[in-house]
Amino acid sequence: MQIEEFLFSVSDALRWPVLVSALIALAWSVVEIGILVAELWRRRWRSIGSLESAVDQAEIDIAQGDQIGAISALSSVSWSRPMRDTMTAVVTLRPLPDAENRIAKRLADYDYNSLRRLERTRILVRMGPALGLMGTLIPLSPALGGLAEGNVTELTDNLRVAFGVTVAGLLTGALAFGVSLIRDRLYAQDFSDVEYAAANLAPDKHLAHNLVPSTVEHGHSTQVSMGNP
Repeated sequence: MQIEEFLFSVSDALRWPVLVSALIALAWSVVEIGILVAELWRRRWRSIGSLESAVDQAEIDIAQGDQIGAISALSSVSWSRPMRDTMTAVVTLRPLPDAENRIAKRLADYDYNSLRRLERTRILVRMGPALGLMGTLIPLSPALGGLAEGNVTELTDNLRVAFGVTVAGLLTGALAFGVSLIRDRLYAQDFSDVEYAAANLAPDKHLAHNLVPSTVEHGHSTQVSMGNP
């Protein structure tokens, strides 16, 4: 009986932390939706034509020794700060020794940064339903106790809490899943744009094939290998 009492005590102790966590997770998912809308708005003018024009202009600027102009051209098709920083690195690292490997490292770090950004909502996809399930089961114990004692009010109140947390948890998971799917596509396309720019601005055009990604899957995108063959 001591084990059962201990487990009941743990369950009771988790009641309010679980309820508060479920509300925080729901609020977090709503905030992520707002951030996603802003990300989509920034990319509303994205097109393959604008990317090609920006990369072509950057090539011309580099040929003329205008590094600032090349960075400015690529910034016009950079849709986030990490993307802009990586585009800048593609230009500034070109004159350095072993430029291909240096740029490859920046591309890999950019990809990992995108994956880390995706983890925020991927966690909510699992955490929301888990908190909802815990929030459903925890109030059932006092609800059944109220039923046994004929206390209909206590039974009703606890069942309302249980069903409310269930809905909140499922809603959190659904919203986070949708955000994750859309961001997965957005960030994969961002990475593809950066990769295109890096391939076309390679220090030696005959080495540009080294910028083609390997087919090693990692999360939502592919990793890049720019080492010498």
